[in-house]
Amino acid sequence: MSPSTIKFPDRHWSLDPSLTFLNHGSYGAVPVAVQETLAQLRQRCERDPVRFFKVDLADLLDEARSAVGGFINCRPADLGFMPNATVALATILANTPLEPGDEILITDHEYQSLLNELERVAARTGAVVVKARIPFPLTDPAQVVERYLGAVSARTKLALISHCTSATALIFPVAPIVAALNARGIDVCVDGAHAPGQIPVDVAALNPTYYIGSGHKWMCGPKGAGFMFVRADRQGEFRSLWLSSRAHKDKPERARYLRDFDYFGTADYTPILALPAAIREVGAMHPGGWAGIMRANTSLSLASRALLSYALGVAPAAPDSMVGAMYSLPIPEPAPEMAQRPTIYDDALQDELLARHRIQVPVWRLNTDEQRIVRVSAQIYNSLEQYERLGRALGEELSRERGVRATG
Repeated sequence: MSPSTIKFPDRHWSLDPSLTFLNHGSYGAVPVAVQETLAQLRQRCERDPVRFFKVDLADLLDEARSAVGGFINCRPADLGFMPNATVALATILANTPLEPGDEILITDHEYQSLLNELERVAARTGAVVVKARIPFPLTDPAQVVERYLGAVSARTKLALISHCTSATALIFPVAPIVAALNARGIDVCVDGAHAPGQIPVDVAALNPTYYIGSGHKWMCGPKGAGFMFVRADRQGEFRSLWLSSRAHKDKPERARYLRDFDYFGTADYTPILALPAAIREVGAMHPGGWAGIMRANTSLSLASRALLSYALGVAPAAPDSMVGAMYSLPIPEPAPEMAQRPTIYDDALQDELLARHRIQVPVWRLNTDEQRIVRVSAQIYNSLEQYERLGRALGEELSRERGVRATG
């Protein structure tokens, strides 16, 4: 069955039917059934908040750990929950002893929140942030491995790398990179914010020191459902960014690592608790389950990338093997007089696509070289016809930017 002919009833999603929504990657979308589970969990909490926080919460979190652990293939006991991957990264950095001159290795494709946090850490500790330069476009995943490992030095204390990059939407070959770093005794954190639910993830096989994820993206969970894997050999002294009123209580039957992340203060834990429902409900939407969803989304992504590349007259920016359910394409610069238009997003072209065509898709510039790109997502509620619409709209708006009347 062609991905463009797989139809999912509108009843599964709350998305505006007048909108062509091609940006699942930024904030995801939560199915109606998962929203209902979330509401039920909140009602359960409010019926007796004291019992919910004092008695029920730990067991409910263990259920969520089991579901997420099964989804990414890791021990539930190695998972800690938090609002999102950004908080997880900050927690890992806070648990990494750094001295002046120690190096933290990243790529120049990493997410801005990581860069912001690293700037603060470097200023406080004297550590040095080393960026491996990864080209975009690129022709071979081996370029990533070669350039990243080529930037490792005797001072590398921590290595951070995205499983799937955010702005450039590339699936990085993390397995050989993690294996090489493990062999050299260097701690490595894989940023999987965009990976679980977009591509198969096997943390046990990968064996990083840390793996972090955001359940609200491709897992279609509620916003505020982040998680962090910490390998067992690093859990002994690993602590939460802040310690709750229960942190001092000794429970011999429960590891301190779990206690720290069971309860980090009064907060809304229900997005985390709804992750099992997201895994269950979304998986049931496709006859092939989650594996079928990921295959269908990748197929739709590649088909739409070919369509848009042809429509825009640009070459695909990476080989098919580095594409999952989203991709980025370079687009032309506007005429100088159009470049300073006001925008509520990152680029006025995104405003125009929404206002004039009812298409929601991000347009932005890379941190590396200010290259202008459009990033396109493919999810099971999308169809190939929507990308044809995007191709026509981009052609019209890019012509308008150049001051040339669109033709055809």
